[in-house]
Amino acid sequence: MLTRLDDIMSWCRMEFKPKKPRSQSIRKCKVDEATTFTVAEQQMPTVSQEPVKSIGRWYDSYMKDTWRGAETLELASESLPAINKCGLQGKFNIWCLQFMLIPKLLLPLLVYDICSTTVGAIEAKSNKYTRKWLEFPSGLSDVAMYCRKATLKLPMKSILEEYKCGKARLLTK
Repeated sequence: MLTRLDDIMSWCRMEFKPKKPRSQSIRKCKVDEATTFTVAEQQMPTVSQEPVKSIGRWYDSYMKDTWRGAETLELASESLPAINKCGLQGKFNIWCLQFMLIPKLLLPLLVYDICSTTVGAIEAKSNKYTRKWLEFPSGLSDVAMYCRKATLKLPMKSILEEYKCGKARLLTK
């Protein structure tokens, strides 16, 4: 089929750029690296050789999104101590968390299929630093921090709550 398409393109005096598209062959639910596709007598790169980013999502030869969750957890684990070391007061650290880090973490959480336990682990790490920055006791529950009906309402949103709302929005469309 690619040879026929190549013949038609040469008849129209047009040509493909074989370096731009990517190919992937799947046999028996596994990626087949032996199969190659050629266009205009040049080999097309496979997705495993050169991953593709489309609409915020990376496509590569690994067919599952589970490792993206670990990657996002690692990003949170690196970013929270960096915010802590910046030397700001606690309320400004919270601002950095709420308006810089959480949106950065939510994009991969909503784009990829990541389980809620991973999101819970990310939230546990952020809650640890939030308690430290606001000088709350370590035994203070998450419910007390994010409660909307308490006497003292903090203007913060839970990462898990944002994740669930975002997933619900995606499912209702």
